[in-house]
Amino acid sequence: MKQIEQKKPKLLDQTRDRLRFLHYSIRTEESYLQWIRRFILFHHKCHPAEMGSTEVEAFLTWLAVEGNVATATQNQALAAILFLYREVLGTELPWMNDIARAKKPRRLPVVLTTQEILQVLQQTGGQTGLILRLLYGTGMRLLEGCRLRIKDLDLARNEILVRDGKGQKDRVTMQPQSLVQILRNHLESVKALHDADLAAGLGAVYLPDALARKYPGASRTWGWQYVFPAAGLSVDPRSGETRRHHIEDQAVQRAMKKAIGIAGLAKPASPHTLRHSFATHLLEGGYDIRTVQELLGHKDVSTTMIYTHVLNKGGRGVQSPLDRL
Repeated sequence: MKQIEQKKPKLLDQTRDRLRFLHYSIRTEESYLQWIRRFILFHHKCHPAEMGSTEVEAFLTWLAVEGNVATATQNQALAAILFLYREVLGTELPWMNDIARAKKPRRLPVVLTTQEILQVLQQTGGQTGLILRLLYGTGMRLLEGCRLRIKDLDLARNEILVRDGKGQKDRVTMQPQSLVQILRNHLESVKALHDADLAAGLGAVYLPDALARKYPGASRTWGWQYVFPAAGLSVDPRSGETRRHHIEDQAVQRAMKKAIGIAGLAKPASPHTLRHSFATHLLEGGYDIRTVQELLGHKDVSTTMIYTHVLNKGGRGVQSPLDRL
């Protein structure tokens, strides 16, 4: 009997499988696949195994010159191509070390004053308004706030456990006392929504890594539910299961943009601006930089040091000679 030959998976399918094997996030997966697709189409569908440094540099140059993309975007495209060659094609790339990464310009972050923060937050309400208050009150990143689980809140100890933050690191930050009762009321409505989902035979959420296989019923337990659930159900693009995901970060971004407009502020602020403002205002309040570093989850204190420049103190409290006239 003739043996049936199995078709080798397509290159993008191989890349997707490798990304999932290495536990890359769904966003990184989508981004890398998009860049690899664009790289191949740019070179008229030539297979990457037949290309080298000349083709990679030509693509990156085209992105910068014709595409006018930001430095971070260009480096992301390079990271995707590196992943393709090293992890999927298994190709030794000594020439990749000679490709220069675009240098990211070092710019000072936008920071709102306490009065501006108050003006913005007064224009927000509901679930998005609560998230924005939590971002400013804790220093969390936007996705860290959106992905919070019930079990990560410790309202009794005024602590929040931020899991799997940037660099896959966990950290503990404070829980603003002014939000404790508001959060308790919010969780009551979330519990009612979860109970309704369970009654309808649903109520499951996404679990990281292999926890869903290890603890089959955990995805429906109260502790694993999202603090800020989406209004509707959605289909998981990886498993195909119908679940209730967390609120979309774009919804929070839109709420922030609308609030900035209503408040009449000229600064180009976003939800991440609240994190910058959190750090700056703590330093203004006299907290030491190591404490701020720990709360923000920065690996190196030099990253946190940028906020001393925002304070216009540079760590020395220099006074302009004009102010002494």
